Amino acid sequence: MEVILRADVLKLGRPGEKKRVAPGYARNYLIPNGLVWEATPGNLRLWEKEKEKRQKEAEQRLQNARERGGRLAQVVLHFSRPVGEENKLFGSVSRMDLWKSLKSAGFEVEKNQILLEAPLRTVGDHRVSVLLHPEVTISIGVTIVPRAS
Repeated sequence: MEVILRADVLKLGRPGEKKRVAPGYARNYLIPNGLVWEATPGNLRLWEKEKEKRQKEAEQRLQNARERGGRLAQVVLHFSRPVGEENKLFGSVSRMDLWKSLKSAGFEVEKNQILLEAPLRTVGDHRVSVLLHPEVTISIGVTIVPRAS
C-alpha cells in the first residue's frame, strides 16, 4: 500500500515522503494514529497545497528542539542504588527511571526518545543520548552512586 508520511516515523521516513508499507501496518497502526495518508491523487494534491505551511511548522519544531536541547544538555541525573561486589548494581537504572527523573526535573520527553541500548548496571558517570528531533540528539549525564543496603 502506498502512503504519504505526515509525521516522522522511526525507521520508515520523514514527513512528505511516499512509502510502500504492508496494508495491515497502514490500516491498523499508521492511519489510525494519524501518521500517514493513503497516497491517493486527491491526498497528493492536498499534501502539495499545504507544503509551505508544513515547512514553517517543521522549522519551528527544529528551533524548539534546539532550544530544549541546549537546556537539557546541562542536566545531570543522580541515582543512588545498592551495590554488590565489583560496584555492580543490584538491579539497574532503566529508561523508565531516566524518564521519570527527567519528568520530575521539568523536562517533557517521550520514553522512546531516550536512547538507552541496555539498562545501566554499574556505579559511576554515564552519558545517555536523547533524541529530541531527527536532527537534534543531545547527551545527558547520569551519575550512579552506591547506597548502603
